[in-house]
Amino acid sequence: MGNNVKDNWNASIYDGSHQFVSKYGESLVDLLDPQKGEAVFDVGCGTGDLANSLAKLGCNVIGIDKSANMVQLARVKYSEIPFHVKDVLEIDYKDEFDAVFSNATLHWIKQPKDALQAIFHSLKVGGRFVAEFGGEGNVKMITEEIRKQFARVGIEYKSPWYYPSIGQYTSLMEEVGFRVTFAAHFDRPTRLEGEHGLRNWIEMFGTSFFESVPAQTKNEIMTRVVDNLKTFLYKDDQWTADYKRLRVIGYKLN
Repeated sequence: MGNNVKDNWNASIYDGSHQFVSKYGESLVDLLDPQKGEAVFDVGCGTGDLANSLAKLGCNVIGIDKSANMVQLARVKYSEIPFHVKDVLEIDYKDEFDAVFSNATLHWIKQPKDALQAIFHSLKVGGRFVAEFGGEGNVKMITEEIRKQFARVGIEYKSPWYYPSIGQYTSLMEEVGFRVTFAAHFDRPTRLEGEHGLRNWIEMFGTSFFESVPAQTKNEIMTRVVDNLKTFLYKDDQWTADYKRLRVIGYKLN
């Protein structure tokens, strides 16, 4: 990450209040079916929990994340694993990995084909790409309410995310050379921790919405969003986000 790029990630809060990201990622590790001795590239490693899971299974893991804050904490937690501050669009690995693994990252990348090409080039022939990220319709109730509240105060809404359909993403995979062997788009209602779970979620993952919004206006928008969604997403003293996920597997055959 260049020095002029703001790092909005609070790694400690991410680890403490948003552990569901890694928890749900454990089943993606099962889908990867890692084998001892394999070279695995973790794209969007966050604070390193899933890379550590792979290392414990005997894989030789390298992790990257665009957030220096995340990488710094990952290095503290798992000092034996090499973690690097790098955007997937900037990687220059060639034919080096048996597998590329990515959890909850690729929906942040607005140049999906470029990312896929970089991932494809990093794989050995016969290597596989296994990923999960936000798919079409992910957190739609939340984002539509934020959009509505932005419009109410005359602020332009810009989504930081890319949520493709199966057809859109697997077509891009095939265009760069992958043989797609698996793709699934599914609902995954996700519990958010605590009474202020939704507000905390927006603070963590929607920071870019509010970069140029005055603090008072931000607080007003957040309060209205939470109040208006409470009927739909808050039940039995628990917030649940309307997640929709996309999982894919692709192979580099030549």
